[in-house]
Amino acid sequence: RSNFPFMKRKLNTAMEPVINFINNANVPPQSGKFLDVVDPSNNEVVGTVADSNRADVDSAVSAASAAFPAWSGMTMKARAAIMLKFHALIREHTDKLADLIVLENGKNKTEAVADVAKGNETVEYACSLPQVAQGKTLMVSRGIDCRDERRPLGVVTSIVPFNFPFMVPMWTSPIALVLGNCVIVKPSEKVPLTMNAVCELIIRAGFPPGVFQLVHGTADCCNALIENPAVTAVSFVGSSPIAEIVANKCRSLNKRVVALGGAKNHLVALPDCDMSGTVRDVVASSFGASGQRCMAASVLLVVGENDDLIDKVVKRASELVIGTAAGEMGPVIEPRSKEKIVGYISASEKGGAEILLDGRTPKSPPNASGNWLSPTIILHKNSSDAALTEEIFGPVLSIYKVKNWSEAIAIENANPFGNAACIYTSKGGSANWFTSRFRAGMLGVNVGIPVPREPFAFGGLYGTLSKYGDGDITSEGAIEFFTARVKITTRWPAPNDAEIGGGPEVADSGMVVDRANFNGSM
Repeated sequence: RSNFPFMKRKLNTAMEPVINFINNANVPPQSGKFLDVVDPSNNEVVGTVADSNRADVDSAVSAASAAFPAWSGMTMKARAAIMLKFHALIREHTDKLADLIVLENGKNKTEAVADVAKGNETVEYACSLPQVAQGKTLMVSRGIDCRDERRPLGVVTSIVPFNFPFMVPMWTSPIALVLGNCVIVKPSEKVPLTMNAVCELIIRAGFPPGVFQLVHGTADCCNALIENPAVTAVSFVGSSPIAEIVANKCRSLNKRVVALGGAKNHLVALPDCDMSGTVRDVVASSFGASGQRCMAASVLLVVGENDDLIDKVVKRASELVIGTAAGEMGPVIEPRSKEKIVGYISASEKGGAEILLDGRTPKSPPNASGNWLSPTIILHKNSSDAALTEEIFGPVLSIYKVKNWSEAIAIENANPFGNAACIYTSKGGSANWFTSRFRAGMLGVNVGIPVPREPFAFGGLYGTLSKYGDGDITSEGAIEFFTARVKITTRWPAPNDAEIGGGPEVADSGMVVDRANFNGSM
């Protein structure tokens, strides 16, 4: 299609402005405003994106509301058939989508392909919903049947961050769609190109107009989506302060909401851990995606004296090359992020921490104008250091030595976040001790990035800075979030003897009287 240039155009050619996708068409913002899209590897402008206002949002919501009756009226099987076509198109165009992710986000190519593949895994799960999202039926009393069925909520929205341009929108949208909802996604204004390209595949898969839409913009666009009366549910992934604001606003409007915030994920290494596997996993967990993921390992608690482990982690991290080729560490998203990360490192150094590996000034960056950092590893002497306790969201690993298991758990439990934690050990009993005491929603045993895969749902621990609102954001959690359970109780008059023919039915002997059955009696 001529109005979707991304699948045909080479990335080194000028791109048309990214505008809103409403009713299966590209629609310019009524605001008339645009924002620059910047390549973080060199800080060059590679495109522009709509900065939408409330009128743009209202237009998308109206289209979704109009599409909802027909879309929700289709069988789930019919909706899943369209999603299956979408799944095949994503696989066909993975490489092109990954190139867009590298361009606008800075991931290396392997990470970008994984971004698409993991998102498409949730699309695949959504295709199975006719088999896994059925209601249940039970005879609850003699002659009384009760069943429940899942009904879509209506128009829902997903507000997503910059760090996974494809995967995070796909955590929610495919499931919500197959369940019968109409979805409006608000991508991060920093990375709009990937999802705009996906819209071409939405059309080619056969989704009707108004069923899936994109509205681009910043805080005003988000507020308009949340406040629109026709939007019934909001899913959000981003920083903890904004997640709390989103959750509180939705609560005040009596809207369903799940808002996932930040993280400070702890790894604990016991003396009996597998050395080579732990070193490899710690470095990948800490510096993959340049540390810009809510599941990144940011604190390593080393139990006992294990300087050999620390030395090997430092050595392996020092061998990482910065760049966007496979196996390399990409840039952080913007200059402001780089400044914040450098500030945490410098503050730790001034506070007496030892900088074991200093990535503030990378050697031979691919482009001096980009937002490049190398891996940084800090050995802390004070457990209250800001870099050890606050979310940095960058390629920084804080190490702290603890005397025993109890001290490690005390530090992890005092962390106000609750996303993930991991124990490295060769003993099952030790692993069980830690997993039963960690204060986080997603736990790993010798797995530093314990992201649950379908059919297990993604989400941190409620009551921490990592999660606000209702339930989880993928798989079974998303099924529950994006539907309303309706319970139907049925009683039909019993047939009389004449209708049945033959003699009268023999009543069950010894039947216990159901005194809780008040249907038809007073």
